[in-house]
Amino acid sequence: VQLQASGGGLVQAGGSLRLSCTTSKRTSSNNAMGWFRQAPGKEREFVAAVSWSASTTYYADSVKGRFTISRDYGKSVVNLQMNSLKPEDTAVYFCAVARSSQPRVEASEYRYWGQGTLVTVSS
Repeated sequence: VQLQASGGGLVQAGGSLRLSCTTSKRTSSNNAMGWFRQAPGKEREFVAAVSWSASTTYYADSVKGRFTISRDYGKSVVNLQMNSLKPEDTAVYFCAVARSSQPRVEASEYRYWGQGTLVTVSS
């Protein structure tokens, strides 16, 4: 099973980035997908998740109103549009495939993980 995350980079505060995560249809077609992040010296934390049907989304309070997760219905690609980025958003961002069809916020509820893509927001 392979998840490929892309789109990270260096951006100034207030800027935008769009992350994408691709996996096989067989792996994710009936499963929710999510994004987590891990900043240096900190634990991995939930960012956003979307259900299998793309009808339900969850967001961490810290990114609500700034980040948008999306996927085409039943598709194996999930995107994370990040706007109004802040220095505290700096982290390695990981995409993951959930064990269920509904979004989850706990990392333990995710079965497959990508390698991560680095997002750096300068002040």
